Amino acid sequence: MSRLHVVTPVKDSLVTTLRTIDSVVSSVTSFAFDYTVYNDFSTAETTAHLESLAAVGHWTLVNLQELTSHPSPNYRLVLEIAQGRAMADDAHLLIVESDVVVGRETLQRLYDYAATLGAPGMIAAVTTDPDGRINFPYLYARRFAPGVVATRKRLSFCCTLLTRPYLGAFAFADLDPSKSWFDVPVSRKSLALGFTNYLVTALPVTHAPHSSRPWKHLKYTRPLQYWWEKLTQQRDRI
Repeated sequence: MSRLHVVTPVKDSLVTTLRTIDSVVSSVTSFAFDYTVYNDFSTAETTAHLESLAAVGHWTLVNLQELTSHPSPNYRLVLEIAQGRAMADDAHLLIVESDVVVGRETLQRLYDYAATLGAPGMIAAVTTDPDGRINFPYLYARRFAPGVVATRKRLSFCCTLLTRPYLGAFAFADLDPSKSWFDVPVSRKSLALGFTNYLVTALPVTHAPHSSRPWKHLKYTRPLQYWWEKLTQQRDRI
């Protein structure tokens, strides 16, 4: 039985994805953990690469195109499946996105915090650039000293543990199916149910924002083109 289930949703961005996978499987923990990569309609080339690695690696690959015809992104489906598997194992759920590199002790420390912090619902590691500077989506945390901060701000799914009690209190199948991203509603629901959300500013992970969707960088340099790309993506899903 695994005490922790780790999941990584993937949509191409093979270079960063491979770094993420390598960092997770290289983690040093005192407990068994289960690691699943959810391939969300990546290209045939990326899918073939992931399948060849999964065949010899210590992780499981789930190709979502074998489970649904709904176009990417399928984050809600990933959350539903992962929640069910974690609860069946009486385990916490840790999301590590495919543009994040964790440290060798990240998993162990997040797991330990789940046992020591008061009423935790979500526990997130702060994100940084390769030079160690806190970056998106936690720019607001630059003013915080290293430590653990209880926060009412949303926690990104970049590297975030959802505790077993929270998993048992809210079914992700109830998330709005018209939405694509769920860090905001999941963060808010945790607080609404009486849990506390924590950001660990003393536990950095390296984050390369928007690696799987590089057009999102346009938001900061060419906002009109960004909104055009965003509307195009939404139209294509419809």
